[in-house]
Amino acid sequence: MRAYGRRARRSRNAQPLMIVADGSPLVDALAGLVRLAFRYRSELAPLTTALGLEIAAVWLHAAHPAWWRYAPVAVLAVLVTVVRRLDRAEERWYAAVLAVGAGAWLAAAARSGPTRPPLPTLLAVTTAAGAVPWWTHRRRRVRVRVDRTIRAWPGVAEAVGLAGSHVLSAVVDLWGWRARMTLRPGQTVADVVAHVPAIESGLGTRPGAVRVEADPAHAGRFLLRVLAEDPHASAIPWPGASAPSIGAPLDLGVYEDAGSVRVTFLRRHALVGGIAGSGKSGLLNVIVGNLVACPDVVLWGVDLKGGMELGPWASCLDRLATTPAEAAALLHDAVRVVEARARAMSERNARLWEPTRHAPALVIVIDEYAELAENAPAAASSADSVARRGRAVAVTLLAATQRPTQQAMGKGAVRSQMDIRICLRVRERKDTDLVLGQGASAAGWHAHTLDAPGKFLVSAEGLDRPRRARAYLITDDDVRATVLRHAPGRPPLDALSAAALPGDADCAPEPAAEPEDVVDAELVDAPDPELALWAALLDAADEGLTVPDLMTTTGMGRTWIYDRLQAHARADRAHQVARGRWRAAAPHRPPSA
Repeated sequence: MRAYGRRARRSRNAQPLMIVADGSPLVDALAGLVRLAFRYRSELAPLTTALGLEIAAVWLHAAHPAWWRYAPVAVLAVLVTVVRRLDRAEERWYAAVLAVGAGAWLAAAARSGPTRPPLPTLLAVTTAAGAVPWWTHRRRRVRVRVDRTIRAWPGVAEAVGLAGSHVLSAVVDLWGWRARMTLRPGQTVADVVAHVPAIESGLGTRPGAVRVEADPAHAGRFLLRVLAEDPHASAIPWPGASAPSIGAPLDLGVYEDAGSVRVTFLRRHALVGGIAGSGKSGLLNVIVGNLVACPDVVLWGVDLKGGMELGPWASCLDRLATTPAEAAALLHDAVRVVEARARAMSERNARLWEPTRHAPALVIVIDEYAELAENAPAAASSADSVARRGRAVAVTLLAATQRPTQQAMGKGAVRSQMDIRICLRVRERKDTDLVLGQGASAAGWHAHTLDAPGKFLVSAEGLDRPRRARAYLITDDDVRATVLRHAPGRPPLDALSAAALPGDADCAPEPAAEPEDVVDAELVDAPDPELALWAALLDAADEGLTVPDLMTTTGMGRTWIYDRLQAHARADRAHQVARGRWRAAAPHRPPSA
């Protein structure tokens, strides 16, 4: 529908319409008739359209009867303009039928005269037939209500404590209407947020129908959105994984304006909070379902409910811990990965770990983090270390819990390190601040008003406005289909990270072949130096290999070789068997023949 901004500007800049009353009853009656016609201009639109056609036909027949053949062309041009602005098929058909009928009638009336039978009767019948759908159409009814609301807003604003505010523009959309409002000097959007229940009462809407957002362009303005019906009343089926990489935004759900909720998880720790039954597990499954489709991420899982939540994804997870001891070992190994990657990046003078299929990011999914902090304090300590140091090396945490207090999060720095905050329904207003940060509730992030499972608010980089969303509904069949599709192609942990894990160095995976085994010959002749060094140490005889031998094998310099050998020695993976000779340490070495 047409915005009201231009009309408002014209009304402010143009000279006011003045009707001078001389006491004559005729003038007073005409003035009242004009005001009444303007007030009900939407209802009178079919009649004014028919009157316009009649006037055009009279003028064409009297002055330019030969122009009758151009009338359909003019009507067709108007039709094309109108149809482009309609988003429903039935609306387009309605406009097309009326335009064709109007063009045909105007052509006949211009040629033969508008009074020639049966043209007057045909115009009257067509006007009546076209008026019924127009008068009953939802958009026209909503637009009329919006017009009346705009006229009544000064009184409403006075009643709710926002005197001096007025409407700049308004637009009718699919679910209701939205308006851009301005406040009197000294008021801010925080004052409006505090008056949302009063605004709902003043506008006569249902509870929870009004949304208020700050105008990013002006501190003295705000965006008011009124929902005639809840667009999130029904669950939204999951469309399937679509992210090609961990670096691409993941699609989690739909906002109330039908826009997609897209969040990037690369190098960002994430916290999902909400009471039992709010839809945490469903949202967590949507995130995991997107991540398992990414070829450059390895997933580890911690589920202390015996694997009940993450168990269906087990074949797509590189590791899954279901007991406190397993969780402590998994997170301790995550610290080892962080340290190994940090050393390697330091040696290469690199600042960020860029995920690829051969060097994937590592995402650790922890369901019910409070259970982990209570039953495995050592695991919580390791998680704290990962939260503080893991972002640069692409080792990140995704934690879900009901009420993320400092006590529940293990008294560490985990909560403060969470860049992405997703809040589902909470029981009390103050719990919103626990998930989204101090002051969130006062700023309009009202998670306690979310009224259905899967509805959530998300705060992240670039997502700093309290916009309600609903997560996709992912079913057990969706999970099974996603696992069957992506489990065979899940990438292994890179060799550098795998070598940092105790007892796993002899299982360090070889780099996967390129698609369809198309590999450049130079890459075959020049393998990854880390892999080449480790393979040489594993295959070394009892007397070991000299540093010059390792330099020849890897193609790297003496300093690099010594640095890597010292790193392997500190991790008890390799040792010096004689002066200048090295080999892998047991139990990493394969058994001799």
